[in-house]
Amino acid sequence: MDAGLALSTVIAAMLGGAIRVTTPFLFVALGEMLTERSGRINLGLEGTLVLGAMTAYAFSYGTGSPWIGVLAAGCFGFLMGTLHATICRLPGVNDIAVGIALMLFGTGIAFFFGKPYIQPTAPRLPSISLGAWTGDPRFEQALQINPLFLIGIALAIFLAWALKNTRMGLVLRVTGDSEAAARALGHPVMLIRLLATAVGGFFAGVGGAFLSLYYPGSWNEGLSSGQGLMAVALVIFARWDPIRCLYAALLFGAAGALGPALQSIGVTQGYYFFNAAPYILTLFLMIGSAGSKKALRDAPGELSLTR
Repeated sequence: MDAGLALSTVIAAMLGGAIRVTTPFLFVALGEMLTERSGRINLGLEGTLVLGAMTAYAFSYGTGSPWIGVLAAGCFGFLMGTLHATICRLPGVNDIAVGIALMLFGTGIAFFFGKPYIQPTAPRLPSISLGAWTGDPRFEQALQINPLFLIGIALAIFLAWALKNTRMGLVLRVTGDSEAAARALGHPVMLIRLLATAVGGFFAGVGGAFLSLYYPGSWNEGLSSGQGLMAVALVIFARWDPIRCLYAALLFGAAGALGPALQSIGVTQGYYFFNAAPYILTLFLMIGSAGSKKALRDAPGELSLTR
């Protein structure tokens, strides 16, 4: 294959892959960002992601409407977030331990109730074609965009604006930075954290719906491949900023598309290594973030393991 053609093919494949793979990372990262900005950590979003994927597929199959599936996934994610926040309100409870327990609970529930939906085919989410102007079939295919991707971008922009310019955003930031200050100002700290965690769960559930109803577009037990946990690491790398979460999610999405992009031009050697790119990237980002003074400086002041 010509070098120029091969390069453009790889670029088109990585662009399309980034757009497809980014969406669940983005929704989970925005949910975790919102939760952590309130001063709470929720590692259970991996379980919420899997449960959201199963719920969306089941409701889409049962009702014939994928959008009802998306809404149902968000509602179950909201319930999981509420459960996490409610347990974490108890004195001496460890956020991390509760998150791990709910991660196992969510995946276990999804596997148990999702077995009947492994074989049936549910209606999938539609896509919007934005690549006709390129005149290149490869880019036309790459720019088949799901509405949830656009909604995720709009959500990131809205959250960035709301955190800086609205009273609700200010209250959330104060709660996450100093519980004592929030209480002195008369804000209901626990209620704010409960709502932030529940809404974060809603976002993660919607991210799960994308997995089962668009890409890869089926339900099975290994669907998430740890994307929920990687999104938590992504939030630290993004320093709790919604717009940086969007950029970081695109980076993770492009890394996830690297293996299939190289395979599309016949590079098969080291295929499994390239497919592990997102996990390797997560490892390096966590090592880099651990030693970053900027990351530590931007962390919400109330983030801790035990209350």
